[in-house]
Amino acid sequence: MNQTLPIPTPPSAEHARTLMTELQSLGLRLADAGAGADGRRGGAGPSDHKAITIAGQTLMVPIYTGSAALSPFEAGLPGPRGMAPLSRDGVLVGEISFPRQPRFYGLQTPDGVPYWKIAVLHGADVLATTVLQTCIRYADRRTACQFCAIGQSLVAGRTIAHKTPAQLAEVASAAVRLDGVRHMVMTTGTPNLDDRGASTLCDSARAVRQAVDLPIQGQCEPPRDPVWYERMRAAGVDSLGMHLEAATQAVRARIMPGKATVSVDRYMEGFAQAVPVFGRGQVSTYILAGLGDTAAEILDLCTRLIALGVYPFVVPFVPIGGTPLEHHPSPDPAFMREVLRPLGRMLATADLRGRDIKAGCGKCGACSSLPAYEAA
Repeated sequence: MNQTLPIPTPPSAEHARTLMTELQSLGLRLADAGAGADGRRGGAGPSDHKAITIAGQTLMVPIYTGSAALSPFEAGLPGPRGMAPLSRDGVLVGEISFPRQPRFYGLQTPDGVPYWKIAVLHGADVLATTVLQTCIRYADRRTACQFCAIGQSLVAGRTIAHKTPAQLAEVASAAVRLDGVRHMVMTTGTPNLDDRGASTLCDSARAVRQAVDLPIQGQCEPPRDPVWYERMRAAGVDSLGMHLEAATQAVRARIMPGKATVSVDRYMEGFAQAVPVFGRGQVSTYILAGLGDTAAEILDLCTRLIALGVYPFVVPFVPIGGTPLEHHPSPDPAFMREVLRPLGRMLATADLRGRDIKAGCGKCGACSSLPAYEAA
């Protein structure tokens, strides 16, 4: 790309929202392939992304997917100001920057485990870890979530199977000290059908909070016994994510046959039990748009969730290589706008915004352009 292109004027809010939404659906090509080396491949959820900053907002954008290789968007080489020109079909539409690699990545535990195998930086200032890199459903494709790649990064040697409470506390302390990390996400593969990972999250959060003052979001399926909500909160979990992934039971049963045995109705019951413990707006769910639910179905579910005080974080589905859905298309940008524009208004009207969550995916907001629509 021609590096003598003029510096673009700052985009309007509407133009920025459009760019963000299109980038997350269509992906991004990099003029310098090495610039994507620190992106995230594989993992427990939506992945194959790289963090960019556009119009002051950090965004996770697909770069390793097949569709991203065909994207009309291309990022040029960063210039003297650290900004890279962003073009669409060869026409300059803006400029972006890439967050630097965190300093804590250069450290390791006394027994030689690199810190980046224990927790990684998401977005601009979020420390994220999959405490248990295994799941009782993953090994059997009859029960596994078809989008999940929780085992891929483990097989590739990019992580370890179980991050101990002591390891997490050590890495979290360093991430806060060296890189100004402001909150932490702890997710886990489902280890059993009883507490569904809540016990592991309690042990992990307790250790981190004893070591450093860092807000934490825990993520698990609804435990059978609601007493676990109180236990997680007492252990230092500030906000809770229980992720539906799809809005309707029919799509959930098709895409995630094992997890769908915990029905939408059971999740709604769990949300109603958890909100009084964590507070309004401190319980959230992750919804992948583009798996088969219509915009109306997603918005209908979001209406119910907002009424309960649950934050619905809607993100575009991004296929991950090596999974059964690797060739499933991401949703069209127009579909995402059809969902996000009214959802942003609904959340603003209800005064239920991602920025007010104490910790977690909704607070970070980088995996969706939803925060830009909340501010519209």
